[in-house]
Amino acid sequence: MNTPIRVRDRHRPASLHRRLTGGVTLLATVAVLAVEIITFVSLRYWLLERVDRSLTSFCPPEHAFRDAAGHGFPPHVKSPGILPADFRIHFYDADGRLLTAAISEGNAPGPSLPPTMDTAEAERLGMSTETPTSMPADSGDGSWRTVIRPGPDGMRAAVSLPLDSVRDTLVLMLLVDAALLLLTAAGALVGARWVVRLGLLPLTRMEHTAQHITVGNLDLRLPDTDNHTETGRLGGVLNTMLDQLQSALREREASEARLRRFLDDMGHELRTPLTAVQGFAELALRHEQQSAEANRLITQNAARMGLLVDDMQLLAKLDQQPAYGAEPVDLLSLAADAVSATAMSSPARGIRLGPLLPEGELDVVEMTGDPHRLRQVIDNLLSNACRHTPPTTPIEVRVGRTRTAAATGGVHTPSRTSPTPSLPPGIPVCVLEVIDEGAGLSPEDARQIFDRFYRADRSRSRDRGGSGLGLSIAATITQGHGGRLELDTEGGRGCTFRVVLPVLRTGGRPGPATDLRHGAVPTDR
Repeated sequence: MNTPIRVRDRHRPASLHRRLTGGVTLLATVAVLAVEIITFVSLRYWLLERVDRSLTSFCPPEHAFRDAAGHGFPPHVKSPGILPADFRIHFYDADGRLLTAAISEGNAPGPSLPPTMDTAEAERLGMSTETPTSMPADSGDGSWRTVIRPGPDGMRAAVSLPLDSVRDTLVLMLLVDAALLLLTAAGALVGARWVVRLGLLPLTRMEHTAQHITVGNLDLRLPDTDNHTETGRLGGVLNTMLDQLQSALREREASEARLRRFLDDMGHELRTPLTAVQGFAELALRHEQQSAEANRLITQNAARMGLLVDDMQLLAKLDQQPAYGAEPVDLLSLAADAVSATAMSSPARGIRLGPLLPEGELDVVEMTGDPHRLRQVIDNLLSNACRHTPPTTPIEVRVGRTRTAAATGGVHTPSRTSPTPSLPPGIPVCVLEVIDEGAGLSPEDARQIFDRFYRADRSRSRDRGGSGLGLSIAATITQGHGGRLELDTEGGRGCTFRVVLPVLRTGGRPGPATDLRHGAVPTDR
């Protein structure tokens, strides 16, 4: 059986550290190499220019031409002190023939010159009287720089200088440049690794922090958040993202906990009347003489269970963002009707309708909304106040117009609780307050008063309570009108439930509705 061979991925990208180190080293090496090439070319040009200036500035004297024509000196004669160092002069007669007479300094092999030098031959070799030309040596691997100088009677002289010193200098320069290039590459590699490691240190710390976060330590944050650096800005953005993710996780956990609590409370609320119905039904079957009382209790618990189911269905309907009516509504008239109906059902309780401000007067409070739903809000608030205060406790309903502020409502204050966010400060609003003079609520109860099925009085009998969803319905309707239901309470000084509705209706606002649908719907105390 053939065993598959795992081939390493040759296209696996290199690490950022390696890429930066390689890039910095390559750039430094290329920069040094470019400087060396420019220096080498400049030095070579300068050395050749120096030799050419020496050649073009020298011209043999006329007697040297005559002596060469008359064979006044032997061939390749040495003339110490007569010529500049390393010069070599060859003479051509008027017919262009190379004369055997020559003047030289030193023993180096001379340039390889043609035996005849007429105009055509000079052009072929690129020789002229103005521009020197490089010529090979007649033996060995040396080279000479040669220029043609005119003489008397049509004669010519080929004046040459060896390029050995130029070649030796350039070779030495190449060796030095090669050694310098190697040292630069090695130094750049070592320095780049240190610099890159130091530059990537914030990223390394971010990596270690991220590893700790992935194992469950969600409270850690990236340490480098300096906005003046790229890594700092990245760290700031990642910290913001982590904060949002952590908040989302906490909200999800809280929502799941509220949902589980809601399901548990709903089952508990429904189990009580169902158990009662079952028990009284069995009692009616066993004892015919008690059937009338059992039937009455069965009917009472069935009505309670039906009310609970109806309120839950209403909340589900309201959660689906229903289309509320939009017609002129006088909030004062709605409050007056609700106060009259409550006063008839609770004659022993003093219920008073007054203006929002103590120095104000009752006046029409017009707004745009759904009159039936707004009346339901007022009824629920009055029912809540009557149900959870002693029978003789006074209740005051205040109605008026104002602008949102810390003192008038609509915005958050430390003693204020609401399931919805604050309204913009300073906008015109219609306000309805239901104030009781009961015992009030503790700060802990006030924080949880808008939780579904939460009961501030754990010992209170369910027979005295409603479905437990009255304030949930009121808060949802208020939010559907673009407003806010809030509670102001101080221990021992009663409770103030305040409905704040914008004069110009903008509809429900997103955000809190999500919490309401998942179990954070306000409820009665």
